[in-house]
Amino acid sequence: MRVLVVEDELPVSHWISSKLHSYGHNCKLSDNGKQALNLIKNEVFDVVLLDNMLPEMNGIDVLNQLVDTPHPPILILSANDQISDRIHGLKAGADDYMGKPFDFIELLLRLERLHDRTTKIQNTHDIHVSNVVINLEKRNVTLGGKKVLLTGKEFELLQVLAEHKGKAVTRNMLLERVWGYQFDPQTNILDVHMSKLRNKLNINKEETPIIRTIRSVGYALGSE
Repeated sequence: MRVLVVEDELPVSHWISSKLHSYGHNCKLSDNGKQALNLIKNEVFDVVLLDNMLPEMNGIDVLNQLVDTPHPPILILSANDQISDRIHGLKAGADDYMGKPFDFIELLLRLERLHDRTTKIQNTHDIHVSNVVINLEKRNVTLGGKKVLLTGKEFELLQVLAEHKGKAVTRNMLLERVWGYQFDPQTNILDVHMSKLRNKLNINKEETPIIRTIRSVGYALGSE
């Protein structure tokens, strides 16, 4: 998973990040609500771990700003752990709520469950991009109604992009999800497989590419 950890106590955020890394997950850290909101809207994350008591904009305000905006599942982690606090957070749009102090393994399991649940929901629907139809559950791709034969790695690349349709997915995230967390980021293996995938999905070279290159970032499936 790629996790956004929003926590203004740096020792806590670095400890959580270190523990998540030890389980093979990737983290980005933010220490204030305004920055976190911008990151959620403009970058790709599988889940968000959000403290409520934050400078500039608290966690509830962040959730309120995300209403009607596509975003990853959010777990509030807060020292405010009364039943009224939990109800307030869940009503504001949080997908889960944990109080501090907390057990890390429970936190990890809750984050992974949120990610798995969201992925399963996404996988049950066809994803349409121009004349390409992707069914993640059946691992089936068609172009203009005709089946496209993809290798395992090509489909896995397309799956990651499809899960975040329209958003830029970083090269590192693609490498981590398809080849593993420890894969060398300097390798050109991603470019080789992506080139082959694009050729299979863009038979008509005059059409707008199904997969866009986002300069200095990575790739995106479809338009914004």
